[in-house]
Amino acid sequence: MTRRLTWSLWTLYALMSAAVALFSYRYLPRVGLLSPDILANLFARPWLDVHVAGAATALLVGPIQFLPWVRRRLPALHRTLGRVYVVGCLAGGIGGLVMAFGTTAGPIATVGFASLAICWITANLQGWRLAMARRFDDHRAWMLRSFAMTFAAVTLRIYIVVLPMLGMAPLDAYRASSFLAWIPNLILIELYLRGGLGRPARSGRERL
Repeated sequence: MTRRLTWSLWTLYALMSAAVALFSYRYLPRVGLLSPDILANLFARPWLDVHVAGAATALLVGPIQFLPWVRRRLPALHRTLGRVYVVGCLAGGIGGLVMAFGTTAGPIATVGFASLAICWITANLQGWRLAMARRFDDHRAWMLRSFAMTFAAVTLRIYIVVLPMLGMAPLDAYRASSFLAWIPNLILIELYLRGGLGRPARSGRERL
């Protein structure tokens, strides 16, 4: 993968992440265009606030963590933002897990979103543990998996718009998106980590 293509993809992901994160913060003061289905979740209070505050913050700061020059030149910033990111993911994951059992979209959506929350929490705990053990190559692999699931907030919104345009009923599109929003993301990351998408070689002892 060329440097220009890598930078272009990073810019696209960062802009999409920031847009979704900033737009999602509207749920905290409950202003603007709000989804009645989300507000109808049985556990919306207080878990929607926990989920939005954590997940949106993680989505906002996550892309910065993958800039090599931040790791090399600003290691203190990288560590600080890393803590913010992991705490945000854990809060978002816990809130999302609770809300998965209160969704009005039925058991299929419950399974999809609950599975996402559990895998998301697990990836972040693994990434944190490996950073503490100074196993930085493994740490980065798990944080890439983590961000693939954080980015589900973006891909979910793409699928729930595109699938109905292809003829799927909106409710069915939402249920399908509870899996499609994150599983393909993880598959792409796994291909990258295994060298299938041009991953560059790295030293396992590179300092953060």
